Amino acid sequence: MFAERMKKIDSSGIRKVFELAKNMKDPINLSIGQPDFDVPDILKNEAVKAIESGFNKYTVTQGIDPLRKNVEKELDKKGIFYESSLITSGVSGGLLLAFMALIDPGDEVIIADPYFVMYTHLVSLMGGVPRYVDTYPHFRLLRSDIEKNITKKTKLIIINSPSNPTGTVYTREELTMVADLAREHGIIVLSDEIYDTFTYDGDYTHMGSLYNNTITLNGFSKSYSMTGWRIGYAAGPKDIIAEMTKLQQYTFVCAPSFAQKAAVNAFDFSMEPYIEDYKKKRDIVYNGLKDAFTVEKPHGAFYIFPEAPDGNASRFVERAIDNNVLIIPGNVFSQKDTHFRISYAVNDETLKRGVDQLNALREKVESEK
Repeated sequence: MFAERMKKIDSSGIRKVFELAKNMKDPINLSIGQPDFDVPDILKNEAVKAIESGFNKYTVTQGIDPLRKNVEKELDKKGIFYESSLITSGVSGGLLLAFMALIDPGDEVIIADPYFVMYTHLVSLMGGVPRYVDTYPHFRLLRSDIEKNITKKTKLIIINSPSNPTGTVYTREELTMVADLAREHGIIVLSDEIYDTFTYDGDYTHMGSLYNNTITLNGFSKSYSMTGWRIGYAAGPKDIIAEMTKLQQYTFVCAPSFAQKAAVNAFDFSMEPYIEDYKKKRDIVYNGLKDAFTVEKPHGAFYIFPEAPDGNASRFVERAIDNNVLIIPGNVFSQKDTHFRISYAVNDETLKRGVDQLNALREKVESEK
């Protein structure tokens, strides 16, 4: 009955954990990948004004001009190359449009492992072939690891910095290496930068500032906590953006109208106090876990990816859930199942309780060996 393509994808492991949470009483939920703060009032008020003024119908497919102009000003400020832009229904919508426009059956896509779960499933849905680059244990990009995965069929390299699930921020040197390889082999780079506001240490480099054949995807979901408003943008070479715009006509039609209106002035609103708060959360969870777990310090996003004490993340996650702590096993984001993801986008009290519980569970696992 179902299309053959449906055999290539499975339900998200994150959603499965969410289902478990329904039967738990007051869980310590460190699984949800969205900010714990609300949309800033000034932006909510803009959305309400748009709705009450009747701005509730379709917009042009590529997005309203005031928002696109402000997006392009932001791109210019960041030094990102683009020839055209498109307002999308979140970065997820941008990913789908880009993959539909570019990937033919058999085309290969290079993905750093661990990875955001949507990449591998959408590539497979298009008939593409994911080529995973193992970045364990430090989650860094090495030329040799990427180069050995490049073939004549390679169409795309996906970059996600800061990364979900590891919180890794790639250095300028790493991204320059990727740009050099892509240029040498004529490969398109897709740079998912949805977490670029959440960077805590040192400078941040945009892939599109180093390589012109880059599709930059970003949005307002994480930075401004607009996850439910579905508002993002794509920018890059005009021929690629034109094809993505064509596809949007027959899929999403346009991004939500009121959310576009509200986002027009978002770049003028400083999120710095929120980011400082999240840096403190990062320090709470990293400092709280580093003595008990093998863990890399994240430099961006709001995730940390410790190694499970017995090397089996699914088993450790099951035990954590039995102890009322919700975390995500690493095999949701990886070809391996050795680590687990924590989202520290929660209030400090919940975060500290979670750290204490995980440390206690670690001690218990060790005592049973």
